[in-house]
Amino acid sequence: MLMNNSPKDVIILGSGGHARVLLEILDNQNYSVLGMTDVCAEKWGSHIGGVPVLGDDSSIFEHDPQSILLVNGLGSVQHTKIRSNVFNLFFQNNYSFLSLAHITAYKSISAVFGCGTQLLAGSIVANHARLGNNVLVNTRAIIEHDCIIQDHCHLATGSIVCGQTVVGEGVHIGAGATIIQGLSIGENSTIAAGAVVVKDVPPNVLVAGIPSRIIRHF
Repeated sequence: MLMNNSPKDVIILGSGGHARVLLEILDNQNYSVLGMTDVCAEKWGSHIGGVPVLGDDSSIFEHDPQSILLVNGLGSVQHTKIRSNVFNLFFQNNYSFLSLAHITAYKSISAVFGCGTQLLAGSIVANHARLGNNVLVNTRAIIEHDCIIQDHCHLATGSIVCGQTVVGEGVHIGAGATIIQGLSIGENSTIAAGAVVVKDVPPNVLVAGIPSRIIRHF
């Protein structure tokens, strides 16, 4: 099972657009949200959706790891590095991350999920898919059967990963992109929005187009 209700307070890392989406999911599922964080000092002490902005991420260390659950409210536009760095910082300091699924998300009972997984509205995770830690499956994104999605990946809105595909750690798959079945996507690569991927992608590259081709190396 992806998630269980918990009596612990929840703190959201970040207070931007993605964080506000997650706040709505948490509210609808009756979690107790203690606060949010933000790097911008001007926001500290303000309220977003009735929830206080507590300070920057360092304010988390004022709370015992056993007393709270964290939600990674950072999205990613072109790469997942900031999102993964924040997750790793707190995970390595024994903080736990809550997994969330919107009420309209579909998750197969045979799928396997790591900690901190987020399934947004209308997303689908099909049978025997395996998702690592801190994976974000955005609105209406689809992961088909037997896929392996490694840690810190972000599947942006409306993207499709067809069956038996292996997606390496830290990959960003842009909005509306499609990856055909049985491919391998190398770690830390970016699939541009709208791309159609028809062959394996090496690590640390940007691919774009229909069919996709390598635009640059990172």
